[in-house]
Amino acid sequence: MDECSTNDSSRLLLMEDDNELAEMLVDLLAVEGYPTDRVADGQRGLHFGLTRSYRVIVVDRGLPGIDGLDVVVRLRQRAVNARILMLTALGDTADLVDGLDAGADDYLAKPFEVAELLARIRALSRRITDDADTIPLGAARLDAALRGVQLPGGGFVSLSGREFALIRSLATRPRAVHSRTQLRRQVFDGADSESVVDTYVHYLRRKLGTGVVRTVHGLGYQIGAL
Repeated sequence: MDECSTNDSSRLLLMEDDNELAEMLVDLLAVEGYPTDRVADGQRGLHFGLTRSYRVIVVDRGLPGIDGLDVVVRLRQRAVNARILMLTALGDTADLVDGLDAGADDYLAKPFEVAELLARIRALSRRITDDADTIPLGAARLDAALRGVQLPGGGFVSLSGREFALIRSLATRPRAVHSRTQLRRQVFDGADSESVVDTYVHYLRRKLGTGVVRTVHGLGYQIGAL
């Protein structure tokens, strides 16, 4: 049976069509302190994701109705900023890239250890929200109002609008690896070439140091440290 909740940003949403697995996860999440709504198909999952507020959404890729990958794409297109963990029976690199390109923050292949799933959900639930005025960046902070980086020693580095949008996109999901395709869509309005992402990563490194953005070879970029 699907669970139904009021609008509560502390809740989780689980999209999983395996009843036995879903019921077990809902019970375990409740023990962990996470009230959870569960749906069994992509259509209902998309509806819940668009009409309710969640901190974390767990999406099985192989959902009936609407595929889980498509659900994630549609949620991100509608600016849903909940952290998304994708579950899948497909575990090769190409499938990982597809999930990250769609907008997932993390990716876990089945079969998985429940302890690992719960640890990943705990990590995702601690993430800062995209609408924060200031965002931690190690000992520094991103300042949305001033559009730049407050350095720990009191200095300030001003960024262009695109530079700030790029580093903010990376920093708001600090453990995620962001593909060039994903960043091109989110930050650069779907620019024709993914080389624009590499160009602005170069600009950020020139202003803030080479370690501020990490290259994850074959996958994309991840926020680093100043």
